Amino acid sequence: MPDAWSKKDERQYQHVKDSELKRGESEDRAEEIAGRTVNKHRREEGRTPNKRTQGTGNPGAALSDLTRDELYNRAREKNIKGRSKMSKAELVEALD
Repeated sequence: MPDAWSKKDERQYQHVKDSELKRGESEDRAEEIAGRTVNKHRREEGRTPNKRTQGTGNPGAALSDLTRDELYNRAREKNIKGRSKMSKAELVEALD
């Protein structure tokens, strides 16, 4: 279990893992489900960042190869107005 987890997180992890094992999941799968569940709750509570919405992608990559979220983050850095309503294609065009 990660060091950043609280005692409550550890208890929740163990509870979910035990429940998944009782349902017949393998040990590895039960651990994965439990870990994802705890981390989801931590993200929802704001105790850990959401990786999906953080990055701006590989700086050397073509804009068309980046995800919409990466393009959005680059547009935010450049203060491009209306970015939240733009599609991926529109973000690529605005960033060019």
